[in-house]
Amino acid sequence: MDCLFCNIVAGKIPSTKVYEDELVYAFKDINPQAPVHVLVIPKEHIASAAAITEENSAVVAHVFEVVPKIAKELGLENGFRVVTNSGDDGAQTVKHLHFHILGGRPLQGQMG
Repeated sequence: MDCLFCNIVAGKIPSTKVYEDELVYAFKDINPQAPVHVLVIPKEHIASAAAITEENSAVVAHVFEVVPKIAKELGLENGFRVVTNSGDDGAQTVKHLHFHILGGRPLQGQMG
């Protein structure tokens, strides 16, 4: 499999690691959209949010357990946004499930 994020997890492509445990890896986005822009990915290859199943949902739950820890370490006490894109119409560019943590300034727009 030639997956960019799988290669980052495997250490074949360099990244600026922010967090790592046995299930997830987090690193700085190379094209930040906010002062703090981190990607959190499961180490297991899951193609997108549409590919989450009962068998792999525990790793997704774990992602959301570590997101607040990462946000706190990065000084995002005033808030942050977590975003994922799914599929071509959802603007997903890397076909490996990933969550963007954005913060470090007041964010524009309403997301719900």
